[in-house]
Amino acid sequence: MQRRSIDHTTTNPNSSPPIPNDINNTPFRRFAVLAAIKALGPFRPRRVDVLFLTNKTCIKYGSLIQISEAFTLQFIAMHTSIPVPRVHCAFVHRGCTYIVMERIHGETLARTWYARSADSKEKIFAQLRNMVNEMRALPSPGPAISNVVGGPVYDPRFPGTSLTIGPFQSIHDFHVFLRNGIVEPPPDSLYPGIHDMMRSQDQPWPMPVFTHGDLSSFNILVRGDRVVGIIDWETAGWYPSYWEYSMAWWLANPRNAFWREETERFLDPPMPHELEMERTASQIFRRCMICIFVCTGGIV
Repeated sequence: MQRRSIDHTTTNPNSSPPIPNDINNTPFRRFAVLAAIKALGPFRPRRVDVLFLTNKTCIKYGSLIQISEAFTLQFIAMHTSIPVPRVHCAFVHRGCTYIVMERIHGETLARTWYARSADSKEKIFAQLRNMVNEMRALPSPGPAISNVVGGPVYDPRFPGTSLTIGPFQSIHDFHVFLRNGIVEPPPDSLYPGIHDMMRSQDQPWPMPVFTHGDLSSFNILVRGDRVVGIIDWETAGWYPSYWEYSMAWWLANPRNAFWREETERFLDPPMPHELEMERTASQIFRRCMICIFVCTGGIV
């Protein structure tokens, strides 16, 4: 079995473009944001890594927050009609990323789903279909798999502290990375289905499409039958066309398991061979991650 060495952080660091690291960043704004968090943080409501500073403003911050999310929000707001929070400023300070943005009022779709009528659900699906189609219609800047500014993509499945991978020069390089660098298939007895998976992965692919990467019911905000916000864009970037559907399954948490069965109502399912390819890749990925974890004593 032959493998190709692929850096976990980037396939070609010398070719990576300079990555912007702030938006509307001034000393005054930095001071104001940090002071507001210190003064009001203990008293204001929050959701995990988002502090709801006022009725109109929230701050997403933390060491694992991706500055690329702020650029994605700007990109989507500029080129589509998808409702996303407006970014006021974003910066990195002492290893921590801060994104100050508009607070969108609405309930998560997960919270209201079971109380909705079939007609209400269909109205939601129609809006989501249009939004996904808008994303897919965005012209790709090239064959690379990357975030919106050409940098690494965030994937919480991968171990380590940064949780970022790439960028990759092509979908083929991305697929080779996902199968742990394997370029010559091992015996099927070691990884059942790997020959078919590699054949599917190594075929010619169309250009990447823009992908949210985590269209969970927890990331869709609604008021009544209207979708008023799509949030949590940290996993977004340019990916193969099947990736949105695949991640709806990969990233589903137990409280969102029901959403897996609903994704086909607004996402076109991949072709059968793509589904089988992803199923095999997932199995190989799990085995590789377990081996890495065991061999390093849990330090990766």
